[in-house]
Amino acid sequence: MEENARDQRRDVSHNQFRDQNIINRGWMRDIHYHLPHPPARGDGAPHFLVPFPENKRFVGPIVGLGGVGKTQVALQIAYHARTLTSWSVFWLSALSMAAFEQACTEMVERLRLSSSGTEETKQVMKGYLELSASGRWLLIVDNADDVATLMEPGGIYTYLPKNGDGSILFTTRAMDVAQAVADDIEELEEMSEVEAKAFLQKLLPSSSAEEEAMIELVRRLTYLPLAISQAAAYMKRSKIPVSKYLSFLHNADKEAISLLSREFPDRTRYSESRHAIQKHDWMAAELLSFLSQIEPRAVPQSMLPQIRSEESFVHAVGTLYGYAFLYRRQDGEMMDMHSLVHLAAQEWVRNRGNTKSVKRNSDDWVNREVWRKYMPHVLKAIQVSEEGARWEEEECELGYWAGRCLQVEGRIAEAVELLQHVVKVQETTLAENHPDRLASQHALAIAYRANGQVKEAVKLLQHVVKVRETTLEENHPDRLASQHVLAQTYQANGQVKEAVELLQHVVKIAGATLAENHPDRLASQHALAIAYQANGEVEEAVELLQHVVKVEGTTLAENHPSRLASQHALAIAYQANGQVKEAVELLQHVVYIKQVSERLLEQLR
Repeated sequence: MEENARDQRRDVSHNQFRDQNIINRGWMRDIHYHLPHPPARGDGAPHFLVPFPENKRFVGPIVGLGGVGKTQVALQIAYHARTLTSWSVFWLSALSMAAFEQACTEMVERLRLSSSGTEETKQVMKGYLELSASGRWLLIVDNADDVATLMEPGGIYTYLPKNGDGSILFTTRAMDVAQAVADDIEELEEMSEVEAKAFLQKLLPSSSAEEEAMIELVRRLTYLPLAISQAAAYMKRSKIPVSKYLSFLHNADKEAISLLSREFPDRTRYSESRHAIQKHDWMAAELLSFLSQIEPRAVPQSMLPQIRSEESFVHAVGTLYGYAFLYRRQDGEMMDMHSLVHLAAQEWVRNRGNTKSVKRNSDDWVNREVWRKYMPHVLKAIQVSEEGARWEEEECELGYWAGRCLQVEGRIAEAVELLQHVVKVQETTLAENHPDRLASQHALAIAYRANGQVKEAVKLLQHVVKVRETTLEENHPDRLASQHVLAQTYQANGQVKEAVELLQHVVKIAGATLAENHPDRLASQHALAIAYQANGEVEEAVELLQHVVKVEGTTLAENHPSRLASQHALAIAYQANGQVKEAVELLQHVVYIKQVSERLLEQLR
């Protein structure tokens, strides 16, 4: 290749592709270029199987959030390789195994390659490229964003040539994919403000007089080249100046989201990244939802809720960095989120109707030391509000969270009184199916049950479940949560059969939609096991609790209340099943851990 391309290569390391060169081209991110040792070159005319036309207006590598430039960089390399007359260039999509297989089939058909009849086209493709007769080639594996699709047994990686006279270029949004295929990874810096402005000015030469508006626009678009180019295309098509387009983005977030989603449909592929995160790292998805509710800039890592163990938390934060949803500042203490990602995350949470659920972790046991400090101030503020005008939305919000935290503290009567007031206000100000009203009724029902008011809890929860079953999807977390709590309340009310049936439904839905270690899935399994035991199905209870304890042992701290509660429940089930020795050993362990935790807490005081 030409001299400046050679100058941009990095150190050579070894992996399954043998010698590996990683290219760092300006802003290019997560692009890995693998160069095998070349055997003797074969004969035959080169092929060019690339599904996109060359972008002659390309001004530089366009990169950033997933899907905003890595493919463009690969295209530039492909068209450059085309100028080398002896090279063939092939393009394979790795969005999914189905997409990869389809691309392999098209390649095999275009090249008129023969197979044994039972041989898969992807194996035919691999075998062909490993032959010296295939000549020099460049294979581009685009959108390799799911490490499981790529690296699992029988995955895409299995069918990539491991030798031959060619090079393999990956594009990926995911850091774990990059680490799986390369030893050394060059991350790319985003465009500077000067570069972004120059890019916009090149696309809109007539806008040079609007310099201040141009600078503000590229800042608003977080210097993402594709966002800038699509915005420029919109302004050209609509014949509006930069200042007018900027005014659209200055309007309410909802209108800005509407404009951005219309102008950048699927191209940013934020939703694909989010789905991948939900599938493989539920905690990262929880953190992303939490981040959508706060300012996107200068976020201290200590502000993030540590939902599970420290190890899982670090992994979750790393996942968000790996997908370029977060960027760490040089001081290492603060992080930033792209404004476009922040807007998209807000819209996702809003569409699911669970903004309150996103914040629910603030009353979790692991965050107790934080909210304990604020509780006296919150209660004082609410008390002042009660003495004056009637509560507005802000007071109801404070009352809701204060009530939940009071319950965790064991101040049940206070929690009931406070939540009753919140519900009373919301029943006169909010629609029957309003998410906030339902969330407050749900919380009050839990407080009722804890206060021994079981019949009131059943009645209120039946109402909440009925409304949510008519307004929310079957797998919506709020709907499942209300069914879960209603089932537990049925059991407390002596309606064991109804409890078992409802919990079996919840466990079935959660099992199909949530990861094995998701706390909601484990909680529903725990509750079902307790119901089984109450219904005389002791062996089923033991089996299910053993599973819960095993999974929680890998995700929760040893002294976490949920883990200890599951171990305690399993010990009771052991005893009911005649396994007295196992019950004693497990209860001794639970007591020991609780004693150690209490001693440590006393020392800290």
